[in-house]
Amino acid sequence: MKILVCIKQVPDAKDIQWTENNTMKREGVESVINPCDLYALETALDIKKKFDDAQIYAISMGPNQAEKALKETIALGCDEAYLLCDKKFSGSDTLATGLTLSAGIKKIMPDFDLILCGQYASDGDTAQTGVGIAQNLNCNQITYVLEITEITDNYVVAKKDNQNNFEYIKSPLPAVLCVMENKTKELSIATILGQMRAQDSKIKVLTIEDIGLSDEQCGIKGSPTYVSKVFRPIHTRKCEVIDNDKAVDFSQNLVNEVRN
Repeated sequence: MKILVCIKQVPDAKDIQWTENNTMKREGVESVINPCDLYALETALDIKKKFDDAQIYAISMGPNQAEKALKETIALGCDEAYLLCDKKFSGSDTLATGLTLSAGIKKIMPDFDLILCGQYASDGDTAQTGVGIAQNLNCNQITYVLEITEITDNYVVAKKDNQNNFEYIKSPLPAVLCVMENKTKELSIATILGQMRAQDSKIKVLTIEDIGLSDEQCGIKGSPTYVSKVFRPIHTRKCEVIDNDKAVDFSQNLVNEVRN
């Protein structure tokens, strides 16, 4: 079984910076693996424990520094990792990102069985890239996945979070699953042997030419949406606590405050 896990390196919330095009600056900024993607990876690792022939491949799109995140996935148990890296990818919105990752997957592993993505990224929260990949690959998809309850060589059954209830969905393979954070699930920790293996591993880098896309399909040129303005909200409202044990007095004080 061939499993692809899509990994995104996101800026640390304490060190967010912006470019002149109002996109997040990623080069030279301290970054971490997107939390939902860690749960997608953990889901893949669980499958690997059940299938002796299962192989896990991590893929990411980003600057050279994203190799660090991909090496972390190898330390945790991935077999190989690929980075789509080209300056022409810079500034991609979710549409261009989904297209670029799909083209990379077609190049790297067109005969995949399962693609696992995080449901959303902490730096954008759009939840659009995973479904975009499924659309571009003309593939079945299940979103808001908490866990896989059953998987064979032919199908997968996933537990889906519907906020107020759960739904169990069965899908034939190949399929794309978008995985949620599941706080009841404990994430794996890299072993010393895993870290040594990651240190010696080589991340395979692919450019825009390697995956067969044009300049107009990627980056800012291939992105129909853009951020026109970025700002931090300014809080101007003030809060005042009215402390009174008697309901009548409290009500009268509240009315006086509103009138004033």
